[in-house]
Amino acid sequence: MTPLLAGFDTAKGLSAFGHDPVWIIIIKAVLIFLILVLLTLFNIWWERRVVARMQHRIGPNVHGPFGLLQSLADGVKLALKEDLIPKAADKAVFLIAPVLATIPAFLTFSVIPFGPTVSMFGHRTPLQLTDMPVAVLFVMAIASIGIYGIVLGGWSSGSTYSLLGGLRSSAQMISYEVSMGLALVAVFLYAGSMSTSEIVAAQDRFWYGLILAPSFVIYVISMIGETNRAPFDLPEAEGELVGGFHTEYSSLKFALFFLAEYINMATVSALATTLFLGGWHAPWPINQLWDGANSGYWPFVWFMGKVLAFIFVFIWLRGSLPRLRYDQFMHFGWKRLIPISLLWTIAVASIRTINLNGGFNRQDLYIAIGILVALIIVLLFFDDRRAVAEPETEGEEAFDAFAGGYPVPPLESAQQPARPAAAAVAQLETEGGAA
Repeated sequence: MTPLLAGFDTAKGLSAFGHDPVWIIIIKAVLIFLILVLLTLFNIWWERRVVARMQHRIGPNVHGPFGLLQSLADGVKLALKEDLIPKAADKAVFLIAPVLATIPAFLTFSVIPFGPTVSMFGHRTPLQLTDMPVAVLFVMAIASIGIYGIVLGGWSSGSTYSLLGGLRSSAQMISYEVSMGLALVAVFLYAGSMSTSEIVAAQDRFWYGLILAPSFVIYVISMIGETNRAPFDLPEAEGELVGGFHTEYSSLKFALFFLAEYINMATVSALATTLFLGGWHAPWPINQLWDGANSGYWPFVWFMGKVLAFIFVFIWLRGSLPRLRYDQFMHFGWKRLIPISLLWTIAVASIRTINLNGGFNRQDLYIAIGILVALIIVLLFFDDRRAVAEPETEGEEAFDAFAGGYPVPPLESAQQPARPAAAAVAQLETEGGAA
């Protein structure tokens, strides 16, 4: 056992799994499916209501009490719409892509802990489908498979805009999964495990969102980019790509992409709750005032409350921030988030190693933290872009945008000659004024 795992019994938390009868496993799987579907319907309604309130509108209020059945009505409408397949599409891949995006979204919740061990139909079982020593890596690996559905959906549509949306989504996933993975390393170092149930158990006193605040902030930013949500919804940019990778989709296939997006929102929110906000543990001061707050089915309420708080952040950002340019988005990911994540990971690993080997004095700790904060500030606010335009030199020839028969945009330093039609109009005006 490595020094970081010394004193941590990795088998203790995992020994509770793998002993359930088949009927309990089926009930758990069905319940997770129902929770995710109902949560998606609620999140769509909630997003429309919150954004409507932010924009001084009413929002859905006709179907059902407070318009709660509006999402169900939209789902039925999508199911009854005509299913179209473009003539230029690769039919097999076009049909498989939405399924490939949706199934991994459901699978990721198989290792998310909803609560402690409870009594279910007379059988004692953890409120979690299963767990494994590398559960967090399992979540990230399965979530990465879902990106293939988006890329293949854009490629198989036979549309330029869909292809560009799929390529953007793949580049976005690569860029922001790196910083997301680095943000989770600090959690693994402190918990001594990559099992979701053991990470939750390790936060019974302090939540990692407090003691590992930089990792928490980096993860929250990265999860927004990972789920293609505003202001990082560049694969679906309506002003540039019509609708993005799902432009050519209709009926249930479009609904599957929509379902996958909202379940992925719930997935990253549940993972953030598990890794940084104590999972199903009751928040302070409820855990101090009530001894039974972390027993029975009450922890499920605390868990879902934290997940909905994250989803509210998604909705809030969509209603308040404009979409970034693609170059700004990639610049922020590669030149800001990833270097900061690397520095923070090195700092946490060093502090943990020094603590396990006897510790160090407080003055050295303050110096190290000061240096780290200074480096992060430099990375955040230092802009290394240089002006590309050079001052115009005397005698420089005028730029001809139509040289060779192909119009090209001029550089900032170039002078674009007057168009022939504009020159003729100016000559006529001059002759008329002289007459």
